[in-house]
Amino acid sequence: MQSFESNGVVTAFEKTGHGEPIVLLHGGEADHSMFDGLAPVLAANFTVIAYDQRDSGATRNPPSAYSLADLADDAAALIMGLGYDRAHVFGTSLGGQIAQVLAARHPGRIDRLILSSTWKVNRSPLDVNADVFRKLASYRADTIANALKIAEFFFPPDFLRARPELIDIFRGSGRDDGQKARRGALLAQPVDADLTSFDRPTLLLAGGDDRLIPNPETFALARDLACVETRIIAGVGHVASIQAPERVAEAVTAFLNSNKKAA
Repeated sequence: MQSFESNGVVTAFEKTGHGEPIVLLHGGEADHSMFDGLAPVLAANFTVIAYDQRDSGATRNPPSAYSLADLADDAAALIMGLGYDRAHVFGTSLGGQIAQVLAARHPGRIDRLILSSTWKVNRSPLDVNADVFRKLASYRADTIANALKIAEFFFPPDFLRARPELIDIFRGSGRDDGQKARRGALLAQPVDADLTSFDRPTLLLAGGDDRLIPNPETFALARDLACVETRIIAGVGHVASIQAPERVAEAVTAFLNSNKKAA
């Protein structure tokens, strides 16, 4: 992997393909490898930048607390550091939260925005899906024993039976206790993410079988956006980028190509 350093953070990233740049922001449990299926498909038409956020993958950062705003600033610094004035941005789940804050803090760095399987910043997960998030909190007390139960909120059972190795993502072995604590504290910190003045074309994307974030929560973001489209990928759970990368790439590519004349 390549690396880029800014503000004491050494961000690890992979850059593939040719064409307009698109930056991929991974979810809370993951790292850039969640896009191993999606990135090659998008790379047929775009320059794809998939990177590891703080306390994820190969990225190195100080062991101090940080916020969604800090992660959004990291993304903006990466876009600029790679020589782009702006880029398309795809954020899924927690990555979608970061992308919202990026759009609020650095709107000029975004060409077109895709928010996938996410919800409005500063809205508590307990307000979004109380029963599920309470169960997740209890299961995460022992991720080794409960990895399958956790995974079933992210992927449909049939898909997990076909891809049982994905259960390992949820065992928590990829991060130490400090990293887990810093990541886990992110959503408890209020941050400014006013999107009412953000006017770039935006796609709201959801898996039709998402058990974690109900589709209406993702699509409620449209109320604050000036130029927005919505799309459901039927039969897909929370992590569409892994379960159905070709279908996600088709939706993203169609959206980006349809908006090429946008200012």
